[in-house]
Amino acid sequence: MADFNLTPSDMSTFILTGIPGLEYAHIWISLPFATCYIMGLLGNFSVLFVVGKEQTLHQPMYLLLCMLALTDITVCTSVMPKALGIFWYNLKVITVSGCLTQITFLSTVAATQSAVLVAMAFDRYLAICNPLRYATILTNARIAKLGLLSLIRGIVYALPVPLMLSRLPFCDNRIILHTFCETMAVAKISCGDLTFFRLYGLVMGLVLTGLDLTLIVLSYCLIIRVILSISSKKAHKKALNTCTAHLCVMLMSYTPYIFSSLTLRFGQGIAPYVHIILANINVLAPPMLNPIIYGVKTQELRDKMRRNICRM
Repeated sequence: MADFNLTPSDMSTFILTGIPGLEYAHIWISLPFATCYIMGLLGNFSVLFVVGKEQTLHQPMYLLLCMLALTDITVCTSVMPKALGIFWYNLKVITVSGCLTQITFLSTVAATQSAVLVAMAFDRYLAICNPLRYATILTNARIAKLGLLSLIRGIVYALPVPLMLSRLPFCDNRIILHTFCETMAVAKISCGDLTFFRLYGLVMGLVLTGLDLTLIVLSYCLIIRVILSISSKKAHKKALNTCTAHLCVMLMSYTPYIFSSLTLRFGQGIAPYVHIILANINVLAPPMLNPIIYGVKTQELRDKMRRNICRM
């Protein structure tokens, strides 16, 4: 514990412990973390490269996929380099400004990504339920505006969080039991009153996640109703296939987030390292799996990626 002794000159820094209780296994834990991170970067950068290069893929569905890839790259890159630095080189110190910046990025990207998933659900709704008007409603320019609005919404949601954290007193306890500056992990080490902070996080999380999930569920209820009315089995199968990838991505994005949030708020009896590992899975799993899901389920993207790989 000698590393954690702070002097008054250290009051501008925090200490990230990594995974408390599993320090002896940090090197072994880092191997799957690093593998998932590299796979996530390679997969998402491949999607960006192929869609950017192929003119035929400059369509709303693939532009939204690029937005999703950008959020995936941002979220895992905001966390993993520092986490791996802790595992490999014992680099546990992080400045207060660096910690608040990390929280801002993570909160912004989480809200932005959720809005992008709603836009993707709307894209599938139009493609199946109103295909004749699809091209006129969802133009590339409108997709760009949707992306900008999603980012603005993410910033508006995220900015109050680091501002409230920066006003909390931290006294002498500056040890964060985590691999990164997760919002609640930082708030818990404060010696101030967290009532308003907890209330804000709970209400905003429920409002944003609840609203986005409601819109997604509503879109898919309408989609299912249209699919069930299709008599042709071939058309029925084609319509289902266009939605499968997005449904898988949505489940990959929301399930770990909701499960991690519930265990963090209500699972007081669960060991701390379980919370931390779940939080890291929430950061790593979607960026790694999303490109694979879309690569497998979307034939046009899969063919273009294969063609570009063969040219290298």
